[in-house]
Amino acid sequence: MEPLILKETEDTPEIIFNPEENIFKISKISVPEDAFQFYEPILTWLKNYEKNPNPETIVNFDLEYVNTASSKQLIQIMLLLEKIAEKSKVTIKWYYEAIDEDMQSLGERYNKLVKVNFEFIEI
Repeated sequence: MEPLILKETEDTPEIIFNPEENIFKISKISVPEDAFQFYEPILTWLKNYEKNPNPETIVNFDLEYVNTASSKQLIQIMLLLEKIAEKSKVTIKWYYEAIDEDMQSLGERYNKLVKVNFEFIEI
């Protein structure tokens, strides 16, 4: 499966989904003008990955800021990861800065919404 790599912009996160190297990462800032449009190809990629996932999938969420529209799309990603977890051992690593209670809280809310192993990593 071809990797999905999107370079970060001022408004959008860096996305690296590379199953061959077993690297799955969403990082930086997510405040796209149209979150649905930005995340649509990512969700489509994950739906295809779900058909034949790696035995283990670790997804690193290392976000500094997420707007409300992006947050709604991230939950869609996590729901797909929940489906992938039926075939693969899935772990979400949620990184947050020690002083950033909002990002920590957001990760905790996601953790309650999906049945996927979460690891919280304070940086």
